[in-house]
Amino acid sequence: MPQTDTAPVGDRDQLTRFLIETAGVRGVRVHLADTWTQVRERAEYPQAAAELLGEALVAAAAFTGHAKVDGRLSVQLRGHGALRTLFAECTAAGTLRGIAQVDEEAGTVSRDLRDLGEGALLAITIENPSLDGREPMRYQGLVSLESDSLAGAFEDYFRQSEQLPTRLLLAADERQAAGLMLQKLPGDHGDDDGWSRVGALFDTLTTRELLEWSADDLLTRLFHEDGVQVLGQKPLRFACSCSRERVESMLVSLGQVEAEAAVEAAGGAAEIRCEFCGQSYRFDAEEIASLFTVATTELAAPDRVQ
Repeated sequence: MPQTDTAPVGDRDQLTRFLIETAGVRGVRVHLADTWTQVRERAEYPQAAAELLGEALVAAAAFTGHAKVDGRLSVQLRGHGALRTLFAECTAAGTLRGIAQVDEEAGTVSRDLRDLGEGALLAITIENPSLDGREPMRYQGLVSLESDSLAGAFEDYFRQSEQLPTRLLLAADERQAAGLMLQKLPGDHGDDDGWSRVGALFDTLTTRELLEWSADDLLTRLFHEDGVQVLGQKPLRFACSCSRERVESMLVSLGQVEAEAAVEAAGGAAEIRCEFCGQSYRFDAEEIASLFTVATTELAAPDRVQ
């Protein structure tokens, strides 16, 4: 039987922040439908890689629910096995994009993060605009890979690095991706067994229920006895932040000799395609020459198309 989206239309592609005050717990619920479809349709991924990418997108969105993000927050995973790169980003405006890179010659992609190989890296990066309008302010936290799952790895990170007890459930299938994150409020909030009580309720939630229940149903069914309160909701959507200006910055970072060589190798005009959205940017020899008359210091120089 074909799968169908069961989440109500008004509940799709949305972040919901909530508070369970008597238990001293705050939370974020994320649901992606159209956004997830638009990310998936841009590339064919093995099932395990697609599920991990969906979970990473949901996690990136969920983390913006409580972190101070004025720019963008990204989740990046780098491995040395079949799954080489996983990147998911959510902006303060609620736009998401993501990509996975797979080496099919290296074998089958595993859902177990411990199979990523020695030296694998998982990071959370927050990039906010600077007050002077120049280089953005960046904060990066590295996540240990002792757990077999993304959710478990992020729980370890918040507990060890942020000293915030956290529970996280992530899920993704062909049509939807969703997540639920709970965090104990800093300080002595809530009754003595609030965190344990809410955690026990959290453990009853299945991934299928997470994907299919609306935010109202989920919060009511799990936490109604503790008086759960919705703090706010934000729509989420797919969008890419690539631009011609960003590609120009990347070309400048390569250096004039390499940029001109790329144009020559391409037969007089280099075409650079954004990996996230498929947008192409074309530069001929005259445009490259003109680009390098501009002072490099006037251009932010990322190391890849963004």
